[in-house]
Amino acid sequence: MSKPFNMELLLSGVLTGSHATCQRHVRQSKVIQVEIAKRWQRATPWAWQRKHLIWFLEHHLSQRSEATQYYYTLTVRLLARRLGKPWVFNL
Repeated sequence: MSKPFNMELLLSGVLTGSHATCQRHVRQSKVIQVEIAKRWQRATPWAWQRKHLIWFLEHHLSQRSEATQYYYTLTVRLLARRLGKPWVFNL
């Protein structure tokens, strides 16, 4: 039996700011992880491609407020930075 992926540990190197902000990014990254795993069967961020994150931002968040979309975009940018990818996500 394998351990579940620890998103907090992954993001710990790039998280800055207040405790509440860091917790929000961790919480949102877990939501992103679950949704991508359900749709694409990619369990860890190391297996993700840019198209998976674009899908999440465009389709999963399409009915959410602009503020929610903005905060998730910030989290996606942190994930891309942590993965060392040169991906650009526009708001």
